[in-house]
Amino acid sequence: MSKPPRPSDKPSLSRRTLFAGVGTAGAVAAAASLMPRVQPEDIAPVDKPAPTRGGGYSLTDHVKQYYKTTLI
Repeated sequence: MSKPPRPSDKPSLSRRTLFAGVGTAGAVAAAASLMPRVQPEDIAPVDKPAPTRGGGYSLTDHVKQYYKTTLI
């Protein structure tokens, strides 16, 4: 019969836990390598003038396209 573990005994790292951790780290590394990289020159500075009469709504091409899709 084996002895029950004492509370002062530290649990050892099992092989199953080790392989699960390595697999998780590998999956995270693979996902990170597939993400697109953003270069500083790809980010265009947005310099819009401040609205003169309050509010910040502007009619952009994206908003016009949305309005076209809502027509019946």
